[in-house]
Amino acid sequence: MIRTDLALEKREMHPESELPGVIVSQSENEDCKATVIEIISPEGEKSLGKSKGKYITLEMDTYPDISALSDGRHTMLRDIIASLVPEKGTVLVAGLGNGDITPDAVGPLCAERIFATRHIPEDTKRELSLPYLRSVAVISPGVTGKTGIETGEIIAGIKEKIKPSCIILIDALAARSLTRLGNTVQISNSGIEPGSGVGNRRFAINEQTMGIPVIAIGIPTVVDAATMASDITGRETDNTEYSNMFVTPKDTDMIVLGAARLISFSINCALQKELGEEEIMSLAMQ
Repeated sequence: MIRTDLALEKREMHPESELPGVIVSQSENEDCKATVIEIISPEGEKSLGKSKGKYITLEMDTYPDISALSDGRHTMLRDIIASLVPEKGTVLVAGLGNGDITPDAVGPLCAERIFATRHIPEDTKRELSLPYLRSVAVISPGVTGKTGIETGEIIAGIKEKIKPSCIILIDALAARSLTRLGNTVQISNSGIEPGSGVGNRRFAINEQTMGIPVIAIGIPTVVDAATMASDITGRETDNTEYSNMFVTPKDTDMIVLGAARLISFSINCALQKELGEEEIMSLAMQ
């Protein structure tokens, strides 16, 4: 079985065929290429094994370091996020994953860098001479193995209390190919199933379960060992010895940190349109 969370890789498994219910388009700038895959029918869902929705994959040479955050990689990601988020209302950002496990830490690392504003009183904003700040709430709910609570249950409970207009989820993904690690971001409006990339599907977090738009942003940090073995040997393997093994690069810590900076900076800029990039850097970025 070939395991990947990337819609682009699933589409690449059908290189010679037009898939019913699947629309593909591309755009690029000097630093980044975007492939948009829209699944619009049950036939498309069956072909790609993904839920209906829009999946945008950004491909770049590498994630930018903190000195190059404002280049075309950031601007493309920022504009995509802005296009998917409702114009008004509180936005709840949730960094999913386990911060103690490096390949799974991108969500918590992003959450640390999101500019939370929902708690700031209006008179404080005026005193600080800040322009309009969009209401943003941030959580890092941990994982069910540590909390005993489904991530979806935590997010659903918070959603009922603060009534956001949408939810942005950030999580680590699994890819088919090692070449996708360290240079790929996937954005979708179809939500997420925490743990699905490593075969541990949990409570789905999507528009159907939450009742509001759910935007999922993920980066691939691991490759399934059995999938990698199939690609290397050219034949699919059913060897259960590799079924629970995953491969990740030795510099995963730097990959995950670079991705967290890119994603959090782009989210902050997409949500706080009245603030300049330098202001956001000083307020939220590390």
